[in-house]
Amino acid sequence: MPASPIRKLVPYAESAKKKGVRVYHLNIGQPDIETPKPVLDAVRHSDFKILEYSHSAGNESYRRKLVKYYEGVGVQIDHTEIIITTGGSEAILFGMLGCLDAGDEVIIPEPFYANYNGFAVEAGVKVVPVTSGIEDGFSLPPIAAFEEKITPRTKAVIICNPNNPTGYLYSRDELETLRDIVKRHDLYLFSDEAYREFCYTGTHFSALQLSGVDDNVIMVDTISKRYSSCGARIGALLTRNRQVLDTVLKFAQARLSPPSFGQIAGEAALDLPHDYFNATREEYQLRRDTLVKRLNNIPGVFCPNPGGAFYAMAKLPVTDSDDFCQWLLESFSYNDQTVMMAPGSGFYSTPDLGKNEVRLAYVLNVEAINSAMDCLEKGLEIYNNKV
Repeated sequence: MPASPIRKLVPYAESAKKKGVRVYHLNIGQPDIETPKPVLDAVRHSDFKILEYSHSAGNESYRRKLVKYYEGVGVQIDHTEIIITTGGSEAILFGMLGCLDAGDEVIIPEPFYANYNGFAVEAGVKVVPVTSGIEDGFSLPPIAAFEEKITPRTKAVIICNPNNPTGYLYSRDELETLRDIVKRHDLYLFSDEAYREFCYTGTHFSALQLSGVDDNVIMVDTISKRYSSCGARIGALLTRNRQVLDTVLKFAQARLSPPSFGQIAGEAALDLPHDYFNATREEYQLRRDTLVKRLNNIPGVFCPNPGGAFYAMAKLPVTDSDDFCQWLLESFSYNDQTVMMAPGSGFYSTPDLGKNEVRLAYVLNVEAINSAMDCLEKGLEIYNNKV
């Protein structure tokens, strides 16, 4: 099981804090936006005498309300085609377990969300990477790159849209290219759409809006980022493939039920005003613009402009970002401050890729981002002049 590039440096951050150093956490996608009060109030004011198991597929009232939400974003789905999960993570794992056998292969454009590796290990599945490049902003690799990776054991393609860790927003044309691949080779298309609302330079197009591949598409979702409710641990798996639904439900039954309080929170979130995301999206776009501008103004740093989510991948003038990120926490401070980032290599499956890259999550306010960038700029200067 690979270590998480997002969390593996936590002990060094904890040690820095004990020394009185303020650590700016750009390593993890934990939003600082407050969870909406109506969501928290729904949990606080719950009125029941027994905290019972829910249906293994999730509360029907919640799934029916989700149908209306998805209709609002152009996705037609029935409540019986939704299974509520313990976070988006369980949805991905259930999807792999339900659709793939041990030894099967999944193709994933890299860099990719590091935990896909962990889920694949749990499911006994082999990850086959198709590399996208920072020079073209991590756009979808050409169809030939996918075709040459397909073997008799290939069973699925996995994407995250908008992408974690790159922030790349796949276009409708790119999704239709993937549709043609999975249709031609009869593969599953897993689409992780956790960051659907966070789009800044384009419009989100869901894999469930693709025509002609109803039995191929498995969509994964979560309330974690959308409503700043990471701790609720509520996600969803959606598909029109009845055989997959029947199989996944067996895994859901084996773990009994998804979290009850989290479902209450998720259902309450669906009653928020339609314009709830407007201010949130504007705030994240300001943060993105601030981060990307500051990064590209640091000598030797390059960062493409992300189209969505709240992550950016940057290339640094270092040969080993793992060493550099650890050094920032272990041996460096600037005005009693430092910055924590996720080393890029952990988001690649191909050895030696991403060694000079980092992922940054712009989940802090603009003032904090600017202070973090001051630390990074000074840190790079000192790090590259030491020895």
